[in-house]
Amino acid sequence: MRSPLLSSLLFAVFASASVAVSAAPAPQPAPTPAAAVSSVAMPAEPSTKVNLNTADADTLQKELSGIGSAKAHAIVAYREANGEFASVDELLEVKGIGKAILDKNRDKVGLN
Repeated sequence: MRSPLLSSLLFAVFASASVAVSAAPAPQPAPTPAAAVSSVAMPAEPSTKVNLNTADADTLQKELSGIGSAKAHAIVAYREANGEFASVDELLEVKGIGKAILDKNRDKVGLN
């Protein structure tokens, strides 16, 4: 007879402790002063595009995604053989440059 009574009592104790813990307010993070937030803000970088008609192979390799040394040199060689690029889409004519690479870099290149 003791066992069911003890079990019921323990259940009641643990259930009320569980409810108390669940109902306790969660700790809130300390508010950050507005001055500290504004001093941490990063300065805006100028949005400069890589000029396909003047950039050297090192710049193309460094600034463009998916462009290694071989593709960068192929872009420069194409430009030297065929003249300046008339449009960004003309990059598709360069061996090794496909639509996926062009789409990744479309906003990074220009013809200034």
